[in-house]
Amino acid sequence: MERYKGRGIKDTVDWTMVICYLLLVFIGWFNIYASVQSAEPSSIFDFSTRSGKQFVWMVTAFAIAAVILFVLNPNIYEGFSLPIYVCTIGLLVAVIFLGVEVKGSRSWFEFGPIRFQPAEISKISTSLMLATIMSQVGYRMRSMKDFLVTAAVILFPMAIIVAQSETGSALVYVGFAFVLYREGLSGWLLFMIAMAILLFIVTLTVSPYASILVLIGVTTICNGLYSGKMKQWSFTVLPFIAVMAFLPWGLRELADAVSAGEESFLAKFRPEYVLLGAAACALPYYAFRAYRERSMFKWMSIAAFVAGILLIFSVDFIFHDVLQEHQRKRIEVLLGMKEDPTGVGYNVNQSMIAIGSGGLFGKGFMNGTQTTYGFVPEQSTDFIFCTIGEEWGFVGCAFVIFLYSLLIWRIIQNAEKSREAFTRIYGYCVASCTFMHLFINIGMTIGIMPVIGIPLPFVSYGGSSLWAFTALLFIFIALVRNERRL
Repeated sequence: MERYKGRGIKDTVDWTMVICYLLLVFIGWFNIYASVQSAEPSSIFDFSTRSGKQFVWMVTAFAIAAVILFVLNPNIYEGFSLPIYVCTIGLLVAVIFLGVEVKGSRSWFEFGPIRFQPAEISKISTSLMLATIMSQVGYRMRSMKDFLVTAAVILFPMAIIVAQSETGSALVYVGFAFVLYREGLSGWLLFMIAMAILLFIVTLTVSPYASILVLIGVTTICNGLYSGKMKQWSFTVLPFIAVMAFLPWGLRELADAVSAGEESFLAKFRPEYVLLGAAACALPYYAFRAYRERSMFKWMSIAAFVAGILLIFSVDFIFHDVLQEHQRKRIEVLLGMKEDPTGVGYNVNQSMIAIGSGGLFGKGFMNGTQTTYGFVPEQSTDFIFCTIGEEWGFVGCAFVIFLYSLLIWRIIQNAEKSREAFTRIYGYCVASCTFMHLFINIGMTIGIMPVIGIPLPFVSYGGSSLWAFTALLFIFIALVRNERRL
């Protein structure tokens, strides 16, 4: 950092990040223009259209970036993180009662022609609050008290956003797990999150019995690897799993062979109860071993296994009683449980047609048929990436993804070089939020993620999103610049 001392804006601002930002903003603007035009397009500066309005959002976003970078003192963010966080929580709660409902979600304030979504600001306030708490002297991620405080900072706004029916915005908060991992959280937590998702999907698409077998198998492998006794664990548990895999088939064959009276009992018998019975016999012995060896890993394995069982038997309740109907339909289409190309699967189907029709180099600017004739709903917002795919092809998509990758890489690189823990942690928060938006948005346009309504950062139409991501990024650029000047 010494080489930056006493130097001006040219040497202290990371221009790679700024250029990536500007390119993405202008790419978004041009593609918004293309996505909302008919066969007879108007001017890109027509303020009655979305492209004209986006130009206004761009100019104001550039003003926000300039104020953050050249006017505000970067040292204020740590000191004011708590008031900002509290005010944002207040806005998140207030919008549920005072906001307007848009597409089933009451998460917007409306002031004349302007709509404002507090959930976008909450990413900034949560990132600042996390950076403040986790950069304190004496903070330890492995301390239960510190971990619970950190988890509360993340989960509190996330829960309120879920109450607004903004599932997409809430899902972004899962990305903060990467920040916690960088700051010392065990990788086992990320593994357990992935396992929870896997168990949910297997239970939903196959059966609870298959999920329990998967849970037993994964628990066995983890304990074998951790203890260094993989052969012993494999020879004792894996054969049991292999035999039990045929139990449902055996019960069906037996039900076909017995009399009608007994068949009714076998038909109603759930084979997962056999596995639960076996687990009930094995867990006390394993708990005794954990007590004798004073092994925290064994105790955590028991807790994770029990939590996994509870999750498996809660999937039906969560899917049918917690999720809303449109969310269930989107998950069913995504997992191949139902085909609905004209219903909830229409957007994704048309989006994939648009991207696929673009080929290698695309059809050219303003020449996309899916785009020009409006076959893809929400094409300027949630599905803006399919416009890029159709008109600019694989090369255009690859270039946009390259810009995002370069931006995220530079954020992480600057965060790692930072002298201040606050800057490092905030930088990882920015990278995580950007990555989650990128992954979910592009994932849903190509059919590997459910359609949950989430913008592509800097590219999708909308003032709230552009302003929020501009502020999120340029606060970090300002923090890095401040360190380079000192």
